[in-house]
Parts: sequence; C-alpha cells; structure tokens
Amino acid sequence: MIDTRTHDGPRSLPDGHRWVVVDVETSGLRANSHRVLSVAALALGADGRVEREFSTLVDPGCDPGPVHIHGLTRDRLAGAPRFEDIARELGEFLDGHTMVAHNASFDHGFLAAEFRRAGSDSPVEQRLCTLALSRRLEIDVPNHRLSTLARHWRVEQLRAHDAYDDARVLSEIFVQSASLATSLQLPLPVVDCRSAKSAYPDTVPRVPCPWKDPGRLDVTAGLVQGMKVVISGDTRTPRLTLADRMTAAGLDVMNNVSRRTAVVVCNNPDEGTGKVRKARAEGIPVVDERRLDELLAHVRPGQPKVTQAIDVADLVAPPPVEAAAAPVADTPPRTLHGQQPKLWSGRRVLLLGGTHLEAVMMRSRITQLGARPSLNLTAGVTDVLLLAGGEDDKRMPRVRARDLPVLTSADVDSAVENGVVPPHMRTEARAAAPVLSRGEVTDLPARASSWAVNVAWKAETAGSEFDVDVVAFLLAADERVDGDDDFVFYNNPVGAGGAVELSVDGSSEQCLRVDLRQVPDECARITVAAAIDGPPTFGDVGAVSVNVDGDDGTVATFVLDAGTTERTMVLAEIYRRAGRWRLRAVGQGYDDDLAALAVRYGVDVDG
Repeated sequence: MIDTRTHDGPRSLPDGHRWVVVDVETSGLRANSHRVLSVAALALGADGRVEREFSTLVDPGCDPGPVHIHGLTRDRLAGAPRFEDIARELGEFLDGHTMVAHNASFDHGFLAAEFRRAGSDSPVEQRLCTLALSRRLEIDVPNHRLSTLARHWRVEQLRAHDAYDDARVLSEIFVQSASLATSLQLPLPVVDCRSAKSAYPDTVPRVPCPWKDPGRLDVTAGLVQGMKVVISGDTRTPRLTLADRMTAAGLDVMNNVSRRTAVVVCNNPDEGTGKVRKARAEGIPVVDERRLDELLAHVRPGQPKVTQAIDVADLVAPPPVEAAAAPVADTPPRTLHGQQPKLWSGRRVLLLGGTHLEAVMMRSRITQLGARPSLNLTAGVTDVLLLAGGEDDKRMPRVRARDLPVLTSADVDSAVENGVVPPHMRTEARAAAPVLSRGEVTDLPARASSWAVNVAWKAETAGSEFDVDVVAFLLAADERVDGDDDFVFYNNPVGAGGAVELSVDGSSEQCLRVDLRQVPDECARITVAAAIDGPPTFGDVGAVSVNVDGDDGTVATFVLDAGTTERTMVLAEIYRRAGRWRLRAVGQGYDDDLAALAVRYGVDVDG
C-alpha cells in the first residue's frame, strides 16, 4: 500500500486547467427551492498557491434554514448583498476556470440556479469533485468527509461549515490529492458541465416534497399538501411557473402519471394526451387550470415526513469513525455476518495482463480469498497479480518504483486450494468491507438509512468512447415501476421525492444516493443498473466496481467483470425481506439498450 503523505517534491497542479476552489453554504439541500447564503472562491496558481480570493455572505431573502450547521442567522445575513448584486463579479472570477468542490454537483447546482435567477448563465464549464478524486485514489480513510480528508492530509480546520475556511482547507486537500494522482498517472475526474444529455422532452425540475402522500384528490374536499400532481398539454400560465406555484403550496409536482397520482391538470382533456389517457384508465381526476386556481386557494395542511437534520457540507459522506482514522495492526477485517475472516481480507489486488477470460477467472478467485480486485493502480493497491503479458503493461514501472509485491496465478491457486499466504505478500492487516461475489447477499445494518451506491470503472479507459449511464428503478412487488418518476436516470435524477438521487461525480464514476426513510411503502426493490450508449459493450469497458457506503463507512464492495457483448447490466439490488433491507450483487447483463431495459421494468418510454 502506498503512503500517500510522503510526496515532498515541488507543488504543482496538472496543466490544461485554471483551477478555482469553491464552497457554498446553503439554506437547504435542493437548488431549485433553497438558496445560497455564502460563497467563497479561491483561484489557484500553477504551484497550487492561492492567487486571488472572492468571499461574501449572501442575503437569500428567505429563511436561512439549518442555522445549527452553518451558523448564518437572519441577523448575520442582514445587509449582505443579494446574489444578483454579486453575480457579475463572481461570474468574471469563475469564468475560464475549472471549478473544484467537495461534492461538486451540489455546489455547481446551487450556483447555476442562482445565476439563472439573476438572469444569466453559469460561467462554469468544467468541474472536479474532490469526493470522486479521493475515491478514485483509494486513500486509506474510513470515509471521504472534508474533515476526515483534512486529518489525513494534515490540514488544520479552523471553522467547519464556514465557506471561506472550507475552501481554504479544500484547496490544500486538492493540491495534495492532485499531486498523488499525477504520481500514479491517474486521470483527474473532470466533468463537462455543458454536456448534459437531453433525450426526453423538457421536464419540470423535481423538488422533493416534505409532506406525506395523502392519496387521490376528492374534488369536493379539495387539495391536501403532499398530493402528487401532473401537468399535461398547453397551459395558460408558463408550465414552470405553474409548477412553482403548486410546489409552493405543498404539492408534489411529478412529470409522469402513476397509480399514486392525485390529479392531472389539463386544459384540453379531449385532446387525449398519453397522460390523460393513463389518468382516465386509472380513475384519476383531471381538472383544468381554472379549477386548479380555485383548488389552490384552499389547500389543507398535510402530514410532514419524519426526517433528521442533514449536514449540508457532508451530504454524501458517512460520519467519521474516529477509531479507524489510521490503520491499526491488530484491527480485524470486517466480515459478512456468520463468516470467518477470509485469507486475503483487507488487500486490494491489481491484475495486469492475461486474456479477458483469464482475468475474469482470477478476479473471481481473488474475491473468494476476501481480497478486493482493484481497477486502477491507486494508493490503496497492496499487491499486483501478473498474468501473461502483464510485464509489458505501462503501469509496471510504477509498480516496481513502489516496491509492490508481485503475485502469480500459482500464488492465487495455492491460496485457494491450500490456504497458503505467499511469503512475499505483505501481511499488514487493514479494516476492510466484505467483498461480495456475484449473487451474494448481505443485510444492510438497520441502524443506518442513508446509503451511497458508488459505481466506477477503469479510469484509464474513461473518455468519449465509453458513455456509461448509471440508473435506478424503484419497483413494486410486481417488479415494475409504479410510474415513470420511479425511473432515475440522467434526465430524471431524483426519484420518489428524494428517496433516490443520481449524481455524476467524474469521468468514470457515478453515485446513487438512497434514503430508505423516504422510499415509498409500495416499493419492494431498488434495482441499480448501468447502460452504455453507442456500439461499445461491457466487454470493452471491462470490470465495474460497486461500493455501498453507509454511516460507518463502506458496508460492502464487489467487482463485476463477466461482461462481453452486453450493453446494459443490472449491478445490484436493494430489497425488503422480513422487515429488513438487503443488498445483492447481481451482474446480470443484456445485449439491448437502456430504452429496452426501461420498458422491461414498466417505464413508458414513448410517454
């Protein structure tokens, strides 16, 4: 395993980018409905030092939200400029730079929404997420919170959740992380912010509703907060404005009709749109805009969902596990319930060379031994398995420079058949998540409800030739979605009112965040899948790794690499069984495309 903190050479950042580190504090978690309260931006020079700074509080004109987290009260924000007052100066500061942030999709989403409200476009064309960078490097930390990474890189935090101090801390973390990535020749996970797909028509941005679903509309009793409403056809009021009005009234505005839809708004129901036809088939009321105006005047209070306070700055990372902040020699590896630690538990093995079939077989045997197959030469790799032709791999000079133990297939065979640990294999013990084999199942700990399903593939193959999309389906007992909003993908990144959310964190990694507290009772299973756009197949992409991270760090990990001609693959399932949530590693592939996969699960692709 590589010591990540022994790089004492000159500080420098990769060429080809002008870097600016950004942090925002916000009034909540959703860019469409919450606001920026403070923003800090630090422009870095080629040597990684701060050359220019921009920092200010922002008066959002609304409730500042979780003051217990960010400390920004109404009094502190009184007199601060509005975002429209700083938009031009901030835009000029960011223009031409690649934005660096911790959970960059969050910060970028809030800034883009604020720039839109101010009447301009966001100048940010590229971003880099330091969460994705840390995961790609596989540094030895229990989680990837900003505070945890600060301790790892020995950067002092002065004021957590202060935008300026968080940006300062992150700039040091980024410089050291980027330096390590350069030494490993790992490409940085830079995302093109302007290349968002648009396969489906424009839709209403999904805003998670804080109220429980009260069911169908009784037109004689009126609307209740939490009711699910769908707009169909032309509207007198601009569609997005109408959606904002309904959201502000506490309604859950959806894009597609499902069995849980309370009412459909359509001014010309006789036109027979697909949504109206489905509503009539399901017995769902259809009202016109005039009647909707009358109903909106008297919306009854709903029942709030029970949620816990969420730390905005640490949205996707589990809380620190202090006892695991550094490797401990006598810390036993974690195992699946009822199993003994496996022979190679706690090791990450990089495989070089061999045919596709040989690589698949060897990764399977490595998993049998409890080790985790690594897709890249990272800081976490403990051993290298060399097959025929591996000596010519371009990574071998770096393997030798780091004095990593080199194993052969005979070493693996001897370990599987005779329980032998090769004498040249390092015996350091590391706490490690269980490595699941294909088809293996484990219970998700009941004490946790929030999970991040992180999907990644070989970074050195990432590029325009591989357009991989990670998706999720929230399935009822009949193995079909209840409605199209239960299909989470690039053009509908939030499903079931926030129960599942997709983020693209890098060029070869995407994340589905799952909050089991918000999963509807009708949902029996969440299926996580991946699809490739265009002619390439999973045989071209190679192995795909899946990490499931919870409150105590990674709860399970697995690598799926049996793909050949498949263009879509079911990666994992999170499902209910006897009152518990369980996780299954799947790896079932199909030769057809994403649209066919979606139809198989009941999505109305033509709707």
